[in-house]
Parts: sequence; C-alpha cells; structure tokens
Amino acid sequence: MTENTKTHVILLSCGSFNPITKGHIHMFEKAREYLHKTGKFIVIGGIISPVHDSYGKPGLVPSRHRLTMCQLAVQSSDWIRVDPWECYQDTWQTTCSVLEHHRDLMKRVTGCILSNVNTPSSTPVIGQPRNDTQNTIYQNHNTNNNKPTATKLWGKMSESLGKICCVRPHIDRFTFVDENANLGTAMRYEEIELRILLLCGSDLLESFCIPGLWKDSDMEVIVGDFGIVVVPRDGVDTERIMNHSSVLRKYKDNIIVVKDDVNHPMSIVSSTKSRLALQHGDGHVVDYLNQPVIDYILQSQLYINASG
Repeated sequence: MTENTKTHVILLSCGSFNPITKGHIHMFEKAREYLHKTGKFIVIGGIISPVHDSYGKPGLVPSRHRLTMCQLAVQSSDWIRVDPWECYQDTWQTTCSVLEHHRDLMKRVTGCILSNVNTPSSTPVIGQPRNDTQNTIYQNHNTNNNKPTATKLWGKMSESLGKICCVRPHIDRFTFVDENANLGTAMRYEEIELRILLLCGSDLLESFCIPGLWKDSDMEVIVGDFGIVVVPRDGVDTERIMNHSSVLRKYKDNIIVVKDDVNHPMSIVSSTKSRLALQHGDGHVVDYLNQPVIDYILQSQLYINASG
C-alpha cells in the first residue's frame, strides 16, 4: 500500500491522568509502532484528553495540575499533544461525546468529513495538494520532499487546532480560543482516509463488560463507528474479555489489539502505583513518572495525603 492509500489515524486517549505516567506515553508509542507494522495505517498524531474535575474519582487533583503534568510529559514529543476541551466544559463528558467533539473539530479544521469504520470517507480529507492547486503547502525546492510526511501532516493540523483549543507553552497557562475562530483559507487536498481511534488499556475494555456501566448506545458509537486500539497489560486475555460483551463481539473487527511477545515493564505502570510511591517516598517513582512531572508534583505538593 502507498502512503496515500493507508488509513491515517489519530489516537485519542481519555482518562484521569492522575498523574500521567511513563506507561501512558508507552501505550501511545506501542500502539503507533504496531499499527505501522500492519502496513495498513499511518499514525499522524495522538491526543491526551484528561477527564473533567466533576468526574468524582477520589483523590482526583484539579485539572489545571493534571493538564500541566500531561503537557510536561509530552513536551519532547512531536506527535502527541494535550487537549483541555474536556476539562473546560461545564461538567463531566462521556467518552463518546469526547470522540464526537474531536471528530467535529477535525471536520472544521480540514473542512472535510472524517471516515469511520463502517462508512469510509470518499471526501478529500488531508494530504498532498491537488495538481490543480497552484500554491503548495510545503515550500521546498527538492520535489522529492514535497510530499507531506506524517509528522508534517500532524504539524499542519496541530497548528490549526492550536488556534481553537490546545494546551500551549507556557505550561502554567492554558489558552482556550473560540471554536468558531477563523482558520484561514481552506486548501484542496488529495483524498486520504482519516480516522480517530480510541486508545485504551485492557482495563477499559474490561469495563465494557460491567452491566450498566456503559450505555449500549455509547458503546455502539465508540466501538462501532470509531473503533478502538487496545494495549493490554501482560497476561491479559483480551479474547475472553471481548467474548463477554455482545457489543464487543458484534464489532470485534473494529478492535485492534496490540500484540507483542516481549514483556515491557512500562505496561504495569499505573497512576495508583505512582501515587503510592510518592506518598511513601519510594525512590522507584522515577521508574514510573518523567522527571519534569515529578518536579512539578513536589513543587505543587500533590499526592502527599493518602487520600490522593
């Protein structure tokens, strides 16, 4: 498959990120690596969306801290960004509504309709300017470099998204701009299929099987329309989990399980374990959290009490 015929993917991860760990970042990296290996996908970006303060989880620190920690954790990444939209709403948002928000946001940024699992888009989405367009997006005298890379595509989209709703340095300030802001002149692009996939761990997959926890209609949209990428913890039987849910069984082909024969220490790193390490002064916290995140936690005196 050529680059233009592959499905271009944006990975979206929702959660508390209380705090964000190396394991969260590892999940993005492993998912991208696996999707690229399939030869069917190109991951052009990742979005971290921390949950609203009203989620009500015990020990959840205010979103301003969680947003800052997330930004610190991805400050060296050229493809993962932090989005504060969910935190800035009046109340808690469902995962389904967050996915739909980002789908609609991408429509406004690209001016086109994004595809989903069941209805691939036949509309130009994002990519190389058409031959009848006089001005090219990327000015380069070397014609071999005119074709946008995944990084360039995401950079172009992030630039536009940043004008709407995005966490930007300085990390102690967050700018929220009206979503109706003028994004400038739209360009015409060759057709490239673009999808937003929910990135999650096996614990979220298991939660789909808990009666009454998820609305069936939301699950239908999340798994049926968008699709999910699961990075399971070592030893978790994802097949068994999927067989326990009628919706997961129905849309089994829309669930991509990242398979890896190598055990990775980061796969067992959790926010809970990180908070306990901080409370007990455990030096192994450096194995769980990035140093800038640790420095911010200590400076802000977070997770000191056992309740946090």
